[in-house]
Amino acid sequence: MRGSVKIAIGVAAFLLLGVAVGACSAWRALNPGQRYDHELPELSVDLASPAMLVFSKTAGFRHEEAIPAGIAALREIADRRGWGFHATEQGAVHNPAQLARFDVVVWLNVSGDVIDEKQKRAFTSWLEQGGGWIGIHGSGGDFSYHWPWYVEHLLAAQFIGHPLKPQFQQATLLVEDREHPATRHLESTWVRTDEWYSFAESPRAKGVRVLLRLDESTYQPTFKLGLIERELAMGDDHPIVWSHCVGAGRALYSALGHQASAYAEPRHRKLLEEAVAWGMGLHPGACEHRIAGQ
Repeated sequence: MRGSVKIAIGVAAFLLLGVAVGACSAWRALNPGQRYDHELPELSVDLASPAMLVFSKTAGFRHEEAIPAGIAALREIADRRGWGFHATEQGAVHNPAQLARFDVVVWLNVSGDVIDEKQKRAFTSWLEQGGGWIGIHGSGGDFSYHWPWYVEHLLAAQFIGHPLKPQFQQATLLVEDREHPATRHLESTWVRTDEWYSFAESPRAKGVRVLLRLDESTYQPTFKLGLIERELAMGDDHPIVWSHCVGAGRALYSALGHQASAYAEPRHRKLLEEAVAWGMGLHPGACEHRIAGQ
């Protein structure tokens, strides 16, 4: 009963949020839908190798400003590194032939159910056979998922909400792993502002490699709107960036990156760059952290 009450309060809170920021956006956030397509995107015949695919389709909440900012940042990184690059919102790109042309797929603020069963099988097979997946912010921010494998075995964590009033807060990130390529450029702590996600439980127990976690004493992990208040604290173990292996492939999720300005931050851009390089398999060393049962 207590769990049901908490869920009801959470839903009511986010519905009230719709009054403040637009009922349509709030409804889509609470009820991510389905949007499939089957038209294949046109890829360059001379796509450089290694290559990055950026996918940013949405069927739920859409980060209107962060998506183009993220694409621009990732394109600049690819151009500077001499990597192949293609950005698309066509879910049909998740087919064996086209996925085979890429070394890493970046899901940039994806929301909702945006690829069909055949496309899901193609993506899963590609990843397990050695591909790399990088999920950014909204790609782990749905309240529910149509695809159990995605949330249980790829993300490894279920989103439950983010603070409001204020939505964006300065907080301290604790750099737990300074050996991983994505975070070895960081100092032991990193102070920045973002929309801080909370999850039903820490993915650490599932076997992921936690790279960054939040110091909850440095911000207010609470949803507040009028008389409604929902606690989002996870305690001392509040991972915000983590990685793990999926078969012979690599996966990394970062909850950073709600605002467009995040993609101009030098340290965040460096994290993205090295995460992508790691996903491509460009850094030496085997991927050893696996989710239990995989």
